[in-house]
Amino acid sequence: MKRPTRGERHQACARKRRYRSQGDALDAASLAGVERQRTAYVCPLCGQWHLATKPTRAR
Repeated sequence: MKRPTRGERHQACARKRRYRSQGDALDAASLAGVERQRTAYVCPLCGQWHLATKPTRAR
C-alpha cells in the first residue's frame, strides 16, 4: 500500500472536525455516544485535535 502524498493528507485533515483541546474532542465523542470507540490525537498538519476510531483488539 502506498503512502499518502502531502496533498492527500491535507485533504483528509480538511474533511475532519477540529477541536481546540483533547477534552473538547472527547466531550464531542461522549455527546455522540461513541466515546468508547474513539480516541483523540493532535494533527501534525493543523496542530488541532481530531477524533480517530480505535482499532478493536482481536482476542
